[in-house]
Amino acid sequence: MRRPIKRTNRLKPDFEYKSLKVEKLINYIMERGKKNAARKIVYGAFDIIKKDTKEDSLEIFETAIRNISPVMEIRSRRIGGANYQVPHEVRPERKLALAYRWIIEAAKSKKGKPMAQKLATELILSSKNEGDAFKKRENVHKMAEANRAFAHFAFAKSK
Repeated sequence: MRRPIKRTNRLKPDFEYKSLKVEKLINYIMERGKKNAARKIVYGAFDIIKKDTKEDSLEIFETAIRNISPVMEIRSRRIGGANYQVPHEVRPERKLALAYRWIIEAAKSKKGKPMAQKLATELILSSKNEGDAFKKRENVHKMAEANRAFAHFAFAKSK
């Protein structure tokens, strides 16, 4: 018997850009329930992007998310007493979750600047297919490509 489908909370779009993706980014950045602090970081980063690039910050954000979202990833699968790294396609929800996570991790790893500045820099680099988050995506794709020989295990039944 299948489990019931989990009900997810419906997000409301953020105030400034009326975008669900921006609200999701705010929620990912939020720590200890401090949503206003997270909003200041995200909106500050978007202001810096607008000032530095002279382009629409929402456009750059969308491009960055598109560039960082992985297409393939590997999952461990135990078959016949051996573990194999089997490549799988990534579901759309997970693509976004991984992209947000990688961008925020890359921004947090840099030291010495305010978080808004670090986030803006990472988003700009990601929109140009550069930066730490893009390297992470490329590493994931390389691992999936290297383990393509085990793709036939993706649907095989383990015994």
